[in-house]
Amino acid sequence: MNLNLTQEQRLIRDMARDFAKNELAPRALAWDLDASFPEDQIRQMAELGLMGVNVPESLGGAEAGPEALSMAITEIAKGCASCAVTMSVTNMVGEVIAKFGTDEQKRAYCPKITSGEYLAGAFCLSEAGAGSDPGSMKTTAVKRGDRWILSGEKMWITSGAYAGVHVVWARTGGKGTKGISCFLVEAGTEGMSTGKKEDKMGLRASNTVPVLFEDCAVPESALLGEVDKGFAIAMMALDGGRIGIASQALGIGLAARDEAVSYAKERVQFKRPIADFQGIQWMLADNETELCAARALTLRAAWLKGKGRPFSYEASMAKTFASEAAGRVCDNALQIHGGYGYVKEYPIERHYRDVRVTRIYEGTNQIQRLVIARHLLEGL
Repeated sequence: MNLNLTQEQRLIRDMARDFAKNELAPRALAWDLDASFPEDQIRQMAELGLMGVNVPESLGGAEAGPEALSMAITEIAKGCASCAVTMSVTNMVGEVIAKFGTDEQKRAYCPKITSGEYLAGAFCLSEAGAGSDPGSMKTTAVKRGDRWILSGEKMWITSGAYAGVHVVWARTGGKGTKGISCFLVEAGTEGMSTGKKEDKMGLRASNTVPVLFEDCAVPESALLGEVDKGFAIAMMALDGGRIGIASQALGIGLAARDEAVSYAKERVQFKRPIADFQGIQWMLADNETELCAARALTLRAAWLKGKGRPFSYEASMAKTFASEAAGRVCDNALQIHGGYGYVKEYPIERHYRDVRVTRIYEGTNQIQRLVIARHLLEGL
């Protein structure tokens, strides 16, 4: 893996860093308190090219590669983790359509996603009884004439109420993961609606809703890929999505690290900054070591993806380690803040809440460990 950034990668990283610092970080607390979706800033991110970093230029994207996308998500997450998850999922939707869509589907949806005409994209896989086990999904798609009729309910859908297009998985055939197909459903399609916004512990400025389908009719052209072959599309998309979540966790951890270092230099006890004490220094050192390791794992997975090589195993390791390391970093950073870390006046309280879900979505870390172990055992 080449650790030297290209000029394009550096420009995208720095652009995302500046935007996060100047436009997102100063507003993140207010969005968190109000649980409000930052529409204006999401549109600005699209204008900067951040909603299609790895989408081909011919479809309106930057075509800068998975490494650039990973670094950009990390920088955005340092400013506002909610904006980072919106960005990550929207990029994933754009990539899925660019990779598996027909020419007509690519032209119809990708430019609208990358330009911000569609405020976001939504990835509708999970259900109340089908989270880690997508083979248990109950949503169905039945062929009637030249239409597919979707019925069912998807849960915990990021940007569900704001997405211009939803990538939806539904059962069209057999049991388990066989017989699952994938569809593109536009916002405003009759029979599709969104439920009550989830009142979440963290990432409160990202929109999370159930998406309901009640005899929702879509044309044959809405089918993404082949009939009964949709599960493979979901798994390939989630592999890339796990790099995005690792990148998000890394960004939250880096923000917590910076807050801890700054506070340790300023906070005086026993007539000395607490940064002078070995106990605090060791916590800071552990934080930095874990974050550097998380960055290396994440960028390696992104590099492999960019080279067109298998990366599922590496993405699972990156997601698992980065999310758990960032959790430990946030915990240490809150401890360094003492009582101040427990109040909303200091950003570390928000980082501590935001980071927790990174161990859950895009496949729980328990599922990631199964993927890692399976790869190891099959390899041996």
